[in-house]
Amino acid sequence: MASARWRGRTATALLALALGTAGCGPVAERQQVRLPVGYDSLDGALAVWPARGGLSADADATAAVTEAVRDWRSPVDDRVHLPTSGILWSGEVGGTRLALVAADVPGESASWLLQLTGDGSRYAVTHAVEYTDPGYLVYADVLPVQLGDERRYLTSARVERLLGPDGRALAVADGLTGPVAVPACAAVPLTATLRATESLPRGRATDRLLDLGTATEAPRYPLVRDESGAGQRALHGLDTCQLAGEDGPFVSVPRRVRDRDAPESVPRSWPMEQVTARVLGEITVDGGAPAELKQLSWESEAGPMTALVHRAPGGGPTVVSSADRTSTLQTYVLPVPGQPLVVLSWRANRTTSLSTPPGTRRLLDRPGLVVVPQPESTQTFSLANAERTYYRSVSGR
Repeated sequence: MASARWRGRTATALLALALGTAGCGPVAERQQVRLPVGYDSLDGALAVWPARGGLSADADATAAVTEAVRDWRSPVDDRVHLPTSGILWSGEVGGTRLALVAADVPGESASWLLQLTGDGSRYAVTHAVEYTDPGYLVYADVLPVQLGDERRYLTSARVERLLGPDGRALAVADGLTGPVAVPACAAVPLTATLRATESLPRGRATDRLLDLGTATEAPRYPLVRDESGAGQRALHGLDTCQLAGEDGPFVSVPRRVRDRDAPESVPRSWPMEQVTARVLGEITVDGGAPAELKQLSWESEAGPMTALVHRAPGGGPTVVSSADRTSTLQTYVLPVPGQPLVVLSWRANRTTSLSTPPGTRRLLDRPGLVVVPQPESTQTFSLANAERTYYRSVSGR
């Protein structure tokens, strides 16, 4: 998490600089009628997000973008604070006027990337994603742009080169790439080379990201940090639409705002970095062929999350569990067709002992891993070690 803390500290400094220059509160809002063009952030002498795009100096376009952003509301009805936001790019793409805005939404301390398209003399917000990585949006160096089914990327002035999913350098004009071949439901890698700056004296040769696919629904942010490359390996061959679907692990833990569920907001379990996977073993159900059981782990805004992936043999369907916050005794329900399972996992040693309800049939029983059929009614399992006993309840079918 060192990189996350580094990003967060710098982001705080950049935000403080923006607040200091623009002012804050109602007086500043009245004084600053229009959104800033570019963003007032420096890395040494380098302007990280300068004003870019063919319409960045067009006063009418800036006024129209400002009006549209002022009218926009987040899923929980919070508004953008204009003085601490900025138009990162304003121009034309494929004959369509496009503006990209880094929006500061103070109500939930959120940063949003707003995409606006022009229609006549007006603009409208047509796509909005919430930045879920630690730190402020403008401290990211690669931002996703979604135009219909087409993916592009906006890069900061720190980026010297951006490699696409095929490992080839992407063409970048005024900070914006051309269309990039990104699948709808599969994770693909991006790698940025960052120039040497005051915060990165040696630069960075491989700043890795994963794009979870163009079918990622707003407001979920599609880019996940992947510094070690483990995420690319962990998600290889997995359907990210299934992982992010209604019953998928990435959306298992909803966000609550002001003591209420906020289903239109980004789930607290949405991944932001450190995606990894490890194979727990193989399981055979009712004499069938062995199937691989893999534990998927990732870092979310709510902390570490884990889920299970059950890969049927012979290219059969993949089954995923809901996410479980990392705990001493992990419990997962795997909705295997015809035989839903409960999987219990823990770090085994000579002092740990798992207890299951009387009559429970253990389909797999080995140190650190027990698999049982999902019970008809809610059941409680316990794990005892030398110091204490941990209890987890699992709902019935």
